[in-house]
Amino acid sequence: MTSMGLRVLLVAGAAFAVGACNKTATTSDKTTTTETNTSTTTNEGTASSESKDPVASAESAAPAALAHDAAIVTVGPDAKITQVRAAQNGSTWTCMPDAPDTPGPDPMCFDANAGKWVQAWAGHKPPPDGTPGVMYMLEGGTDASNTDPYAKSPTADNDWIKTGPHIMIVGSKAALAGYPSGAKPDTGSPYVMWAGTPYAHLMVPVSK
Repeated sequence: MTSMGLRVLLVAGAAFAVGACNKTATTSDKTTTTETNTSTTTNEGTASSESKDPVASAESAAPAALAHDAAIVTVGPDAKITQVRAAQNGSTWTCMPDAPDTPGPDPMCFDANAGKWVQAWAGHKPPPDGTPGVMYMLEGGTDASNTDPYAKSPTADNDWIKTGPHIMIVGSKAALAGYPSGAKPDTGSPYVMWAGTPYAHLMVPVSK
């Protein structure tokens, strides 16, 4: 089963692409339409098994009012990032459809601050603190180690957990105060994931 770590690597690539997505939005309508149509066709196979439409899959990750204007990108098997839709109405959010290599739907939406946090994680660098970011995964997420930010698969001692629909609050140590941070959390209640590492963040389960 693909780990949360691998999924976040995809997000990191998408975060780097946000600037390019926004630049594309300033080009002509004809150019944007051509790119969008090509991207949708090329990435049809990367959408959720429940929906061949990458836009519908990506938008299912977050509340409709937020996802409707977000940029949408896909990441292919070769890690190539393709824009499906540019951000609209000044949105700073980016959404990704379900990853095809995971057993269940796990689309994700994240804001610009969360993108910075993920870039730091991918580069093994300290993320900026005091810069809260939000990630939505209302379809649920891929299983992951609760203690090792870079684990790729479960082992006897890396505290593998399963998560349902949730929101992640990243980039703020203050947001973690008062929440449980043990290796074996109750994933039905808010808890700190990757506690004791620079990438500790708050996991908040939600009902879809």
